[in-house]
Amino acid sequence: MLLGFGISKVKMKIATGELRSIKDGKYRRILPEWVDDYVRDQVERQEAA
Repeated sequence: MLLGFGISKVKMKIATGELRSIKDGKYRRILPEWVDDYVRDQVERQEAA
């Protein structure tokens, strides 16, 4: 995983809507651009705090 998160943390981020994904059969797919969006959002939140 690009973020270095474990599977349970990734599932939690998807469930809360923080990390975008699509269903592909029985699997979930996360595009690299969506990881970039997640990281950008986290940086913006930390800079705003």
